[in-house]
Parts: sequence; C-alpha cells; structure tokens
Amino acid sequence: MNITQLEPQIIWKNFAALNSVPRPSKKEERVIAFMKKFGEDLGLETRVDETGNVIIKKPATVGMENRKPIVMQGHLDMVCQKNNDVNFDFETQGIEMEVQGDWLKAKGTTLGADNGLGVAAIMSVLESKDLPHPALEALFTIDEETGMTGAIGLKPGELNGEILLNLDTEEDDEIDIGCAGGVDVTASQTYNLEESRGQILKISVKGLQGGHSGMDIIKGFGNANIILGRLLFLGLENENIQLISIDGGGLRNAIPREANAVFSVRNSVEFIEKALQLKSEILEEFATIEKDLQINIENTSSAQKAISEEDSKKIIYALNAAHNGVYRMSPDVKDLVETSNNVARVELKDGELKILNLSRSSVESSKTAVANQLKSVFELAGMNVDFAGSYPGWKPKPGAEIITIMTEIYKKQFGETPSVVACHAGLECGIIGANYPEMEMVSFGPTIRGAHSPDERASISSTQKFWKFLQEILANIPVKN
Repeated sequence: MNITQLEPQIIWKNFAALNSVPRPSKKEERVIAFMKKFGEDLGLETRVDETGNVIIKKPATVGMENRKPIVMQGHLDMVCQKNNDVNFDFETQGIEMEVQGDWLKAKGTTLGADNGLGVAAIMSVLESKDLPHPALEALFTIDEETGMTGAIGLKPGELNGEILLNLDTEEDDEIDIGCAGGVDVTASQTYNLEESRGQILKISVKGLQGGHSGMDIIKGFGNANIILGRLLFLGLENENIQLISIDGGGLRNAIPREANAVFSVRNSVEFIEKALQLKSEILEEFATIEKDLQINIENTSSAQKAISEEDSKKIIYALNAAHNGVYRMSPDVKDLVETSNNVARVELKDGELKILNLSRSSVESSKTAVANQLKSVFELAGMNVDFAGSYPGWKPKPGAEIITIMTEIYKKQFGETPSVVACHAGLECGIIGANYPEMEMVSFGPTIRGAHSPDERASISSTQKFWKFLQEILANIPVKN
C-alpha cells in the first residue's frame, strides 16, 4: 500500500519524505539540509543555529495575531536498530515501511515514528494554507536520542514563543507535563591478554523484546547483558573462567535485546551442565513476557587471546552487581518510575572493556544516587568511571493554562478525560525550560509501540486522532496577556 494514501494524507506524505532521508543520531547533516530546504521552499524564515537545530518561523494566520506565540518542537534524529538477519545501512538508506492492519511498521528496522511523526505534523502545519494558528516557531532539534546536544546547545533568546508544544510522546490519551532527567555512566578498563587455558565456549542471548529504556523499563523486559552476566557467573565457582570477548546491547536508551560472550573454562562439561540448568530456569522465569527468548551455549574456537581469570572475575562480579531496571518508584505520582538504570552496552574486545549505562530520574538527588551506586560497583572492580551528558528533568506545572485548555478540548472531542501525567523518558522540555523558564510546556503525540526496537510501530487511527487534536489546540491558543 502507498503510505501517502493513508489519512491524514498530509501527515503521511511528510513522514514518508522524512523517512527517505537517513538520519541517525550524530549524523544528521542530510536531514538538517532537508529541513532547511523545506522551510525555504515554503518562503518561510529559516535558519540553522550553531548546534545544527533548524528553526522555521511562520506568521499567525488572519485573526490569530492576538494569540500567544507558540513553539512546536520535535527532534530530527532516530534510533537505529535492526534485526540481525536484516541487511540495512541506516547511514545510506531510507526506511522501508509497510502497513499491517492499523499499524505502520518498518521492514526489520526501527520505524522512526519516534519522533518522525511529530516532525511530520509540524511540517504539515508549516505548509498548511487554511489551518488557523498563532505565530509559531518550528524547532527541530538534533541528537535527542544519544545526548540531547541539540536542546543543550539551544541558546537563550533564540525563541519568542510563550507556549511550547513538544510532539514526542507515545500514548494518544496522555498529556505529558513532566519527564525524567538522565546521565550517561561509562565504565572502562584495559586488560593484559594471555593464552586461554581451557575449552572455548560461546553463550548467545537473543530474541528479547528490547524497547525504550525509559518508557518500557517498568515492564520487566529481559536485559540481554544481565542474563548473560548471570550465566557467566557460573564460571566463577572454581575461578577458572577467562573472558575473550563480549558483545551485548547497543544504544544507551534501548533495552538490550541480544548479547554474546566468548570465553574459556577448564571444566567445560561441568560448566555446560550447570549453564543448561540455569538456562532452563531463566526461560521459565521469562516465559510470560519474553516468549521468543533464546539462549544458546556451545563449544567454539577462537584465535584471540583472553584476559586473566582474576580480571574476568572482576568484570563478571560487576555485571552481576550493577543495578539494572527500576531503582525507585515515585511516591508522589501513581505508577510513575522515579529512578532507573539501563545496563545498555557491554563490549570487551582485545582487552578493551566498556560498559555503557543510562541512569534516569525525575529527582536530581535520586539520579545522583543511582549513578554513584554504579560508580561504586565499577570502581570496586578496578574500572574507570565517567559521567557525561547529564540533563535535567522537567518539573510539572499542572496549573498551566495550556494544560487546562487541552484537557477540555480532549474531553469535548473524544468524550473522555485524558491522563495528565509525567513520564520516565528524557524529553527535551527540561533542557529547553532551563533557558526559557517562563515558557509553558506540554508534550503529546500519537500512539507508538516498541520505540527504539525493530518492533516499533505507529497506529494509523491514532495518528488521525492526534492530527484532529492538534488542529483544535492551535485554533484555541489563548490570547496574549
């Protein structure tokens, strides 16, 4: 089916055009150029700031000049994840899409609906001829998914809007008014190599759901790195395991779906017997939530050298001690994760180790606590630990005028009350709000499932609902004070 024939056609046309442009995080040159040309072709004031954010300004439509000016914001980059059996290059290829019932999916890769549908909606408003709206600034940020450097680099004074509409959430019945902050925690070390002294084995963990390390962390999905660490721990009973390589997970904000390790043990028969027993227990443990989980334990060979038993022991201890998952639930907001950590990426190659984590929290002191707990674990294991990319959370302002207006519009349009919530994802509102503290902010969007994984899919009917909601919001922005 031709995606551009879906309703609303203006949204899907722009989404298809955006998805034809490669846009991995930190490699957004082509999509920046695409968006700059889009604004200029419409004859609108368009500029790219020093960081790479694109800002396009559009005057108010007739009769809306006395309304508060707004900012509509989304991010240009996307998470790039694919299934192992899919041959795809995110740096050169556009996303291949298909319709499955009410869902739009990609063929074995992430779809880019996060945040491509929000961006497409903003594009649609910019090119509309008859849609009433106040003066607006479209802010398209870069690198949201791997550092939020676009939002961090946005300078005070760039924007004049009094209300910010962030179009980057994934439940169409929610209005988000707050989010978590985050910090990247990286442990690293270099180890001496030596000849391995036992039988070479390989453990592979695959078939997990993965997902968004903020929004999905509460669901209890399996983390491939953690499962791998549990299996490797069996080799410590006789202190005879030597690690050769580990390759687990990917991006910090994606729950790891796959991981594998190559290592040596001197008592391979005993190890395999115990590992198969633990495998059976883990499969049963996750049977209801990870139906496609596979754990393979096999003999193999390797020409690579290993690290020592003592160093291997420290790494395996650290993997098993590092906190993963929910750290604390909010005592103030029902069912909201306050603080969490994702052990996102574990890589050991030629004696070089890196363990990448993303710690999130809506409470700054709690974010510091979980980060320091990780630092304690990794430094006790003799690793170096760095904190980077820290960004603040977004403190809710439930009394903001725009929230009341949107709630009433939603009830009138859809016959029910929306959930006004805070989320455990890292939205850019907190960062932008640091430089624009007087700006009212709210986030909403169409329903998206499986973000940050190849299972990502966007609801077609929900996108129609979202577009209807957005148009009515724009028509009802309050009058300037």
